[in-house]
Amino acid sequence: MEDTDVQAIVKQAVQEFLQEQQAKSEPAYKTELVEERKRREQLERRLNEVEEESKRSRQAAEQAERGSAIRAELQRLGVAKVDLAYRAVHDGVFRAEDGRLLARSDEGEVPLKEYLSNFVSENPEFLPARIPGGSGITGAHKAPRESTESVDIEGIRPGMSSEQMEKVRKEILRVASQNLRGI
Repeated sequence: MEDTDVQAIVKQAVQEFLQEQQAKSEPAYKTELVEERKRREQLERRLNEVEEESKRSRQAAEQAERGSAIRAELQRLGVAKVDLAYRAVHDGVFRAEDGRLLARSDEGEVPLKEYLSNFVSENPEFLPARIPGGSGITGAHKAPRESTESVDIEGIRPGMSSEQMEKVRKEILRVASQNLRGI
């Protein structure tokens, strides 16, 4: 019995005890690490989703601002059909690094105002008609061709008969029509 080394036995017992304790605690550490990894991955996914959403929101806001700037300039230039003109030009407009709105044209990149002025001058069909009326005017808006007796302004009063009111309306229409035509 004296040949047995007490110190070696104690060492071996302590090592066995430590191995058992480590074996018991390792599953808890591993489980905690796995859970922590899952939380981190979830947070990373959510962060990526928020970044994408933010990116889409910024793009939508920039597109809306760009669209309103284009529409405002088209209105300033007197374009009657702003939405139609906008659809024709909006693809060529972009924002430069310094924040200015530029457009691609045959001459290269030009400022938005210059591009839209050139577009409107090259496409006058977007401007309002210079001659009122045209083939679409209805007979109700035309002045009567027959000469009517003149109406005295003092004769216009409340309680007039419907015939007298009709004569006054026709005379007003005739005079207004002549003034619009420059007669």
